[in-house]
Amino acid sequence: MSTAEQDGGTGGGPTVRRMLLGAQLRRLREDKGVSREDAGWAIRASESKISRMELGRVGFKDRDVADLLTLYGVADADERAALLTLAREANKPGWWHPYGDLLPNWLQYYLDLEAAAALIRTYEIQFVPGLLQTDAYARAVILLGYGGAGNEEIDRRVGLRMARKQLLTRPDPPQLWAVMDEAVLRRPIGGLEVMRAQIEALEEARSLPNVRLQVIPFRAGGHAAAGGAFSILRFPDQDLPDVVYIEHLTSALYLDRRDDVDRYAEAVGRLFIEAEPLTRTQEILRSALHELDAA
Repeated sequence: MSTAEQDGGTGGGPTVRRMLLGAQLRRLREDKGVSREDAGWAIRASESKISRMELGRVGFKDRDVADLLTLYGVADADERAALLTLAREANKPGWWHPYGDLLPNWLQYYLDLEAAAALIRTYEIQFVPGLLQTDAYARAVILLGYGGAGNEEIDRRVGLRMARKQLLTRPDPPQLWAVMDEAVLRRPIGGLEVMRAQIEALEEARSLPNVRLQVIPFRAGGHAAAGGAFSILRFPDQDLPDVVYIEHLTSALYLDRRDDVDRYAEAVGRLFIEAEPLTRTQEILRSALHELDAA
């Protein structure tokens, strides 16, 4: 990852497992005092190949990992077996694989990261966060971008988004802390009935112990994240840095440099303060429902 825009080339396996294995291989190499050039020579590859492996940007061959472990002096059978197992797991397709033909690589990359996150902090200005969308609302949003697609493709895209939502109710789910601009609740995506059901679903989502939902009211004026929507992902493994995700129309920006992440973390922290308190979210949602009923 870097501050470069991701528009392909990240592969289809579980990104986070690759990143974890890469981080462990890098640590082993550095502890042994082996250069990337020498490591590359040991597996008949280039220094840049070692760099890509350590960043988790390529798949892993068992032979390459085994040879590197030998070079790094890893002789313990259990440790070798665990790392080789991780290498095999890193090459398995992600949960989204059945929908792979619908997904650009940059979005596959995000879904892998999202599935591994322990904490997801997100700010939305136009749509309900994807993890909280109803079937009908998701369909309406998808039609905005894929109106020319056939019914089967639309159904599969909706199915993908509904499958993604299961993340929040799985065993040991991530924490989701979402802040929405009030405009999200006032924009009747899909029509009044669809929007009414969506707001009711947001009320239900609030009951999940791992979901926090706040709203930035219009009266707040300008605020810390006026630049646009973004998400910050935090992972349970300390070897993995937080990642900022900013989606564009045809690509996405991934930031993991400490300075960048700190700026966005500061912005989202201020959003949590500037938004209406969590205790007022239910009141705001019910007010939005009453306005829809009166429309």
